[in-house]
Amino acid sequence: MKKQKLRRSMLFVPGSNTGMVCNAFIYKPDTVMFDLEDSVALAEKDTARLMVFHALQHFTYKNIETAVRVNPLDTPFGLLDLEAVIRGGADIIRLPKTDTVDDVLEMEQEIAHIENKIGREKKTMMLAAIESALGVVNAVDIARSSKRLMGIALGAEDFVRDLHTQRTKEGHELMAARNQILLAARAAKIGAFDSIFSDIKDKEGFMHEVAYIKGLGFDGKSLINPTQIPWLHKAFEPTPKDINWAREVIEAAKDATIRGLGAVSLNGKMVDAPIVARAEWIIELARASGVLGEEA
Repeated sequence: MKKQKLRRSMLFVPGSNTGMVCNAFIYKPDTVMFDLEDSVALAEKDTARLMVFHALQHFTYKNIETAVRVNPLDTPFGLLDLEAVIRGGADIIRLPKTDTVDDVLEMEQEIAHIENKIGREKKTMMLAAIESALGVVNAVDIARSSKRLMGIALGAEDFVRDLHTQRTKEGHELMAARNQILLAARAAKIGAFDSIFSDIKDKEGFMHEVAYIKGLGFDGKSLINPTQIPWLHKAFEPTPKDINWAREVIEAAKDATIRGLGAVSLNGKMVDAPIVARAEWIIELARASGVLGEEA
């Protein structure tokens, strides 16, 4: 079975923060998300772009997935950002403020143009950030708009501002957006990623939100503080109980196949193809998380 690509944690790294740009890899997020947009002041845009360009080429980032949130293409910085980070070797471009399919297609066209110009063979992936009511309404079309899209993500801070409200611990104001983004991603067979939890001192609140979005079915979450990474990764690990259940299901399915049965009962419950697929996914996730060895 092919090892699953984990994207539980996407750590935002301000492109103007020299220390974080140089050292973010030591925190071992699944994806390092260099930011050239909101976290970078106008006067620092050019410097940040240059720092991120050099960081992307450094050997310390060769064994970790890298993404870059560029500035919108309709700003003076967007195309400059895009060319620099594609030349630098970024794996993923995060599209800020994705409202429509046209936003995706325009970015896709520019990426392809730069790749052709520099002779890059590996296709750069895209991650669309949904940050407005319009983006949420169009999420299904956005998710299906490009083969380069590896996922869509909720940008909650801008979204609640667009709704004329504010974020709460309960998260009721994000319920519809989360559900729409998740459904759109699953229908398009791409990843779904939740927004940051901004109160870095509130571990209890963070873990509550992580449990909630994991229960919904999200693949991971954006982070702004590296201390949250081990908490998030632990929360996404299959438990021993999950793994034991999955093993029992897979063994029962094998037995059913030998006996020529389409389904079999395990502990009084029917085991059919969707249940087996869920069990195989848990084992795959456990291996990818390091909870199980490749041969376990």
